[in-house]
Amino acid sequence: MSELTLPAPTAHRKAVRLEATNHEGSLLGKNVSPAKFEAGKESGFAFADILFAIDLSNEIVLGDAFPDWRGNLYDIQMVPDLATLVEWRPGLDAVIGDYWLQDGTPVPICPRNLVKRLVARLADLGYDVTVAVEIEATLFEESVQEARARDYQDLTPLGGSTGATYHLARSSDWVAYMEAVVDRLDRVGIAWEAWTDEAAPGQTELNLAPTDPVRLGDGWARARQVMREVAHDQGHTVSFMAKPTAGFGQGAHINISLQRDGVNEFYAEDGPSEPMRHAVGGLLATMEGNTSIALPQITSYRRLVDLTGPPTTVSWGVNNKTAAVRALTGHPRYSRLEYRLPGADVNPYLALAGVLAGVLAGVERRIEPPEQVTEMAWCLPESCGLRRIPDTMSKAGAALDADPLLRAYLGDEFVDFWVASRRWEWMEFHTKGGDPFAELSAWESRRYFEFP
Repeated sequence: MSELTLPAPTAHRKAVRLEATNHEGSLLGKNVSPAKFEAGKESGFAFADILFAIDLSNEIVLGDAFPDWRGNLYDIQMVPDLATLVEWRPGLDAVIGDYWLQDGTPVPICPRNLVKRLVARLADLGYDVTVAVEIEATLFEESVQEARARDYQDLTPLGGSTGATYHLARSSDWVAYMEAVVDRLDRVGIAWEAWTDEAAPGQTELNLAPTDPVRLGDGWARARQVMREVAHDQGHTVSFMAKPTAGFGQGAHINISLQRDGVNEFYAEDGPSEPMRHAVGGLLATMEGNTSIALPQITSYRRLVDLTGPPTTVSWGVNNKTAAVRALTGHPRYSRLEYRLPGADVNPYLALAGVLAGVLAGVERRIEPPEQVTEMAWCLPESCGLRRIPDTMSKAGAALDADPLLRAYLGDEFVDFWVASRRWEWMEFHTKGGDPFAELSAWESRRYFEFP
């Protein structure tokens, strides 16, 4: 599906919703009156910086490593990007923005700011970036109120209890939900390409169309909000949790390519081009550290099971879906890399920032990748020469903390802040009721089922 033209904001608006994510990936914001929006749309709107110092239970994170967080509800400014202003529904417009410090500099841990900075750095090298995403989610018959009453346990998959892929025999309630979702996406200007059922009962995959990274991050964050709102409207619920049940997990595969003067730099007639090889090299060199960003929550790591879909080794291969990075080659338009690591629970902007950082490191430093995997990349021990993807939050956090490339491209402030936030998440799980030996603990469902 081609790019859509954003609908013009409405003259009869009753309110404008300001939207942005914090590090946890939830879409945050506030509604302001039309008069307030007109008065502040250029200078920005005050938000307490504590939004970067709270977890998904709204608890203050002690030991937060962001040095500009002062603990006194210091205001930062959310400056709207007017190119994202749309009519969300009759009477309500919506606009996405970035966070800025009072001295006029970007908040260095603002996820959208990170993406913009890395896109600009690639542009300085002469590259334009195109990205797309495959969003997976699981739908349930019960309303969110019923799900809460059941503590998110024993819910009924929408569309039947049989897992499948590409089946058109789904019941009309499942089809009606997805048709309503893409209708809403069309109306708010989010270009999509396809949707289908996925491997687990009730699971769906929604593919957003290729575009630039900032616009994709915006569309990704809003698409998840659309999916939630449609579920609520229809009396159902949807979860982007990495494993909302003890069954299959769900991910968010990112496809990326680089162009120079309109030509796909990842294409070469005889296989991966030199820029593609270097991009793969950078993505693999940063993969262990980037795991902390791509798999942000405790449950994210329960998804890393051999033979079930997600990658488990630091690997790449041409058209190899068992590897962490899949290279698609041989076509001047469609040659691209598919980064298969992120979970469905990832912050869209941080997922893109991590991938952009790896690609940038590879092409700037001309990092050559190891030999590609031509057979199955699952179930391989490290003695075969492949490193295993970190399978716990602690291992991934330590890898990010020690990664000089990600520190160079994402910044020490962000890396220190993120690692501190994941240590806090680990501590909350282990001290407040999480069960590391369960297939899926009740603590995780209560914390992650609805958010991000």
